[in-house]
Amino acid sequence: MITLPPPKADILARRDEIVAALKRILPGDGVISEPKRLKPYETDGLSAYRQPPLAVVLPETTEQVAAILRYCSEVGLRVIPRGAGTSLAGGALPLEDAVVIGMMRMNRILDIDYADRCATVQAGVTNLAITGAVQGAGFFYAPDPSSQLACMIGGNVSMNSGGAHCLKYGVTANNLLGLRIVTIAGEIVDIGGAHLDAAGYDWLGLLTGSEGMLAMVTEVTVRILRGPEGARAMLAGFASNEIAGACVDAIIGSGIIPVALEFMDKPAIHACEAFAHAGYPLDAEALLIIEVEGCVEEQDRLLARIGEICADFAPVSMRISQSAAESAAIWKGRKGAFGAVGRISPDYLCMDGTIPTSQLPETLRRIAEMTAAAGLSVCNIFHAGDGNLHPLIMFDANDADSFHRAEVLGADILKLCVEVGGCLTGEHGVGVEKRDLMSVQFLPVELAQQRALKSAFDPAWLLNPAKVFPLEAVG
Repeated sequence: MITLPPPKADILARRDEIVAALKRILPGDGVISEPKRLKPYETDGLSAYRQPPLAVVLPETTEQVAAILRYCSEVGLRVIPRGAGTSLAGGALPLEDAVVIGMMRMNRILDIDYADRCATVQAGVTNLAITGAVQGAGFFYAPDPSSQLACMIGGNVSMNSGGAHCLKYGVTANNLLGLRIVTIAGEIVDIGGAHLDAAGYDWLGLLTGSEGMLAMVTEVTVRILRGPEGARAMLAGFASNEIAGACVDAIIGSGIIPVALEFMDKPAIHACEAFAHAGYPLDAEALLIIEVEGCVEEQDRLLARIGEICADFAPVSMRISQSAAESAAIWKGRKGAFGAVGRISPDYLCMDGTIPTSQLPETLRRIAEMTAAAGLSVCNIFHAGDGNLHPLIMFDANDADSFHRAEVLGADILKLCVEVGGCLTGEHGVGVEKRDLMSVQFLPVELAQQRALKSAFDPAWLLNPAKVFPLEAVG
C-alpha cells in the first residue's frame, strides 16, 4: 500500500486563515475549499488512492501562480500541481495539508508562428487542442498520449509524456523549445524560446519529466510539424505474444522506423474490437498495429517490406488499411483501449515500464508466468516499437487481497523491466506508484544526487512532496 507523509498540524490548524489568504490572491470563484467540491481533486488516474486536499486554487495567469507560490513558500504550505488529473502514476495525488494548483483555467493559445514552426500555449491547453489550432494550416503537434483529448500540455511536460507516434517523432522532450516556469519562491523564469537550442545548461531537459517537483510550468513553446502527405496502417496477427515480440524486434532491426508500432494481446484485441469494431483478428493471440506515412509510393514500399518481415513469423492474418475511415477505426480501437478494458474489469492498474526491444519475447513470456502465479489477469497493450510496456493488471477493488496481489505483481513486472536492461517508466512518470522502487534502478549515490537537485530548487520540499523519492527523503 502507498503511504503518505503525516500532515503538518500547524497548517491544518490554520486552514481557515490560509483559505482566506488564498481568496485574497484569487478573488471570485478561484478558490475551492468546500468538502463536496474538493472530491473531484482527491485522486487522479491512479484512482486506487484518494486524499482530499486542504484547498484547490485555479489561477488564470503566470502572475497569479507566482503570487500563490510566494504565499505558500512563506507559510510552509505544500503544493500539488495538477493538470487534467490523467496521471496514471499518482503524480497529482494530493496531501491533506496541501493546496492543489489546477491549470484548467490557463487554457489560452498565446502565439502560433508558422514561419518558425512553433506555438506558445498556457499549461492548461490540452494536447489535442494544439493540433486542432494548427491543422488548418497543415501542421500538427506530434506527441499523442492516449489521453490526448483531455491531458494538458503542462502535465505532459511534467511527466515527459509519449504516445503511439513517439517511435518516429519522440516524446514531449523531443518536441519542446521553451518553458515559462515559476519557482517555489514565486520567481518567474523563461527557459529556451522559439529557437532550437538554448545556451548554457540544459534546464529544459532537467525540467521536462521532473514531475512538478522543481517548479511549476505555466507556459510552453512547442515545435509544430508539417503534416505528412498521407498515412496507412496495417494489422498483423500472430499465434503467440512471443512470436509477435520477435517480429517487433525484426522490424526495428531491419532499419525501418514506422511512425507507430503498437502491440495488443488476445484479451486486449477482444476488448478493443467489441468497442471500436475495427476488424481486429479475433483468432490471433497477439496483434501488431503498424503505421507508415509519406507519399503513396513510400507507403507502398514500406508496407511491402514490413509485410515480408511479418511473413517470416507465420502470421495468422495480415491486412492493410484501404481507406481513411478504416485507419481511423483501427486507431479508435487502440486509442480507446484503456476504456475498452474497463468494460471487462472496472478496476485495473496500468503499469509503465520500458525494455530493450530485443527482450520483448522473453519479457512477455515471464509476465505471463508471473500473472498466472499471482492468480490474476493481464491485458498487454503497449508501444512495442520503443519497448514501452503497458500491462493492465485487472483486480477487484472490493477485495483487499486482490488489490494487494495486483500491487505486488505490478512491482514485480517493473523490477523485471529493470532486470532485462530497461527502466521503471517510459511516459507515465514515477509519482507515488513507483516511488518505493527507485532503489531498484538507482544506486544510493545516484538518488542522493537527485535529492540534492530537488533541494536546490525547493529547499523545504514543498513542491509535490511524497512523489518520486521514498518518504524518508521528504522534508
